[in-house]
Amino acid sequence: MTFRMPRLPRPAFRPPPVRPPTFTGPLHDARTATAVGRWLGAAFGVCLVTGLVSHYLQRPPDWLADRLPTRPVWGYAFTQGLHVATGLAAIVLLLVKLWAVYPRLFVWPPVRSVRHALERLSVAVLVASAVFEVLTGLLNIVEWYPWPFSFVPVHFAVAWVATGSILLHIAVKAPEIRDHWGRRSAGTGTLPARDAVDRRSLLLATGAAVGVVTLTTVGQSFTPLAALDLLAPRHPDHGPQGLPVNRTAAAAGVTAPGPAGWRLEVVGPRPYVLDLAALRAMPRAGARLPIACVEGWSVDADWGGVRLRDLIGRAGGRPGRDAVRVTSLEVRGAYRVMEMGAEYADDPLTLLALTLGGQPLTLDHGFPARIIAPGRPGVLQTKWVHRLEVL
Repeated sequence: MTFRMPRLPRPAFRPPPVRPPTFTGPLHDARTATAVGRWLGAAFGVCLVTGLVSHYLQRPPDWLADRLPTRPVWGYAFTQGLHVATGLAAIVLLLVKLWAVYPRLFVWPPVRSVRHALERLSVAVLVASAVFEVLTGLLNIVEWYPWPFSFVPVHFAVAWVATGSILLHIAVKAPEIRDHWGRRSAGTGTLPARDAVDRRSLLLATGAAVGVVTLTTVGQSFTPLAALDLLAPRHPDHGPQGLPVNRTAAAAGVTAPGPAGWRLEVVGPRPYVLDLAALRAMPRAGARLPIACVEGWSVDADWGGVRLRDLIGRAGGRPGRDAVRVTSLEVRGAYRVMEMGAEYADDPLTLLALTLGGQPLTLDHGFPARIIAPGRPGVLQTKWVHRLEVL
């Protein structure tokens, strides 16, 4: 006789109920968001202005190309160094801001009205564009591009989206911002008094984090703090001839041209060709100018060579009126051909440089000749020059 256990009915599977997340942290409030938002808004404002300077120096419209100022000579080094330093600080501020407001991203129901839906959509665009800007900017300064699009135009376009989103957000939230602007504002007074100490601690910690990030990265452009340059991707005196190099000759596909084989072709009303010995025999000039790159680093250096306006004048160019097109020996690259406006081309400090620190240029620094001009982005200080064309 076989004994069988009776089959018990299986209980019906019931998934756990879906509930929106709840948040009980005391500092996810409007006062914290407003206090951090003031700093973050200022940081994005500085990044916008300095980013526009960089963009229009690299890609000036036709009406501006011959009018760009060449002074101060350290102008681009300052604005781009400020742009990168402020952008790095903005990463810390954005993380704290998102921490302060993220409970509001999970409100339930997610949409209560048409106005609420539009407000939520604007916040989504704001968060997405802000995160995109700081993330792509960070990856740009370490020269890592894991995306299929061109960084410069897309970063520039999204900057306007982020700016519009910030302005719209400020307009929508203006009453709440006003009520929580200061410690004695009406809305701040309704918050639990016991949270004020923790809030001050959070804001002080945020300020300290911003200070640490700034001090350990700004030395790449502000050389008195170079000893503290621990987190920046460039150190101002690391590289051949004591200068960093972004694009090496190998990366550009340039091999060392023999002095006997290299020629400088100058095209104009009276075209001519110079070999290296003839170029070195021309009247020489020197200038102490920074080399400043879009990644935020810059270094002052002593350059020697021939004034560009002397080369243009010998080809029949008109001083102060003619621009110049410069072509590099590199076989690939977005900046293989560069155009320089008349203001830069005629500046007495703009050189076709042959030496750096009193020594001939190394190949990675542009041997046998490169452009160095005051107040220009490093990507426009063309290396391995072999052709000048008066425009």
